[in-house]
Formats: sequence, C-alpha cells, structure tokens
Amino acid sequence: MKPHFQTFARYNAWANRRLYDAAAALSDDDYRADCGAFFHSVHGTLNHLVTADLIWMKRVTGEGEAPSRLDAIVAEEFATLRPMREALDARIVATVDGKSEADLAGTITFRRATTPEVFTQPLAPVLAHFFNHQTHHRGQVHAMLTRLVGEAPELDLLYYLREVG
Repeated sequence: MKPHFQTFARYNAWANRRLYDAAAALSDDDYRADCGAFFHSVHGTLNHLVTADLIWMKRVTGEGEAPSRLDAIVAEEFATLRPMREALDARIVATVDGKSEADLAGTITFRRATTPEVFTQPLAPVLAHFFNHQTHHRGQVHAMLTRLVGEAPELDLLYYLREVG
C-alpha cells in the first residue's frame, strides 16, 4: 500500500507544479476572474487546495497550523501562494514516505473544520480522499484555464507515470 501512496504524493506535487506554471502565465485579472467554480476563481481554488491540505496534514501528522474555514485565503498573492504550495507538497511527500505499512493500516481521529463532530477513520482511505480531493479541484482549475486562455497542461496520472518512467 505504501508504494501506491508514495506514487500519488509525487504525482500530486508534479501536477501542482504544472498547474502553477500555467497559472503563473495568467494576468491578475484572469487569475482572479469569477469563472463560476465553487471557489469562484483560479486564485480561490488554489487557495482552497492549500487550505484543505493544511487541514488534512494537521489531522494526519498532528503538526502545523490549520485554517478554520475551507474558504480561507491563506495568501492574497500568487507569488506568496506558490512557495506555500511547494513546501506543502514536499511535506506531503515526506509524510507519506515516513509512514509504515502499519501506520497506513491504522486510524486517525480528527474534528471536521465545519462542524464540531469528531471522527475516527482508517488512514488509508483518508489519504485516498486527500489525493482525490486534489485531483477534483485541479480539474476545476484546468477547466478555468481552458476557458480563460484556451489551453491547460496535461495532468493525467498516466502522463506523469510515462514521464517519470
């Protein structure tokens, strides 16, 4: 199971780099344009992904600060958000690398960001959700990029696997 999640952690970082490279080419107006997505804009959606990842990493590791709202804007400027994303992706890779098979077969207990309920869930499905959540919102940014500039980078897992061998 661990190699599976290690692949997803590395794929996640690769896909985020590609998406951020494309977003870096946007004008500020396009970057902040309301495209009708749940978090409105490329800016809002990229912020949400960092916010959600900070929340999940706090749950998984017990370390770090985590926003209390899913729509928190953790960085007003792309130039600030990008290094946060890169550091977070490195932290995700290191966290997954540091988990044993026994850890992955274990559980975590956490409180939701939006309600006071406490949940105990198996870690492996939580990590699957974590990476699936990233893919879901990257797809939204991909659609926004396509709408705004007519193209977006290839983000398929199979493309990544071919690239890294």
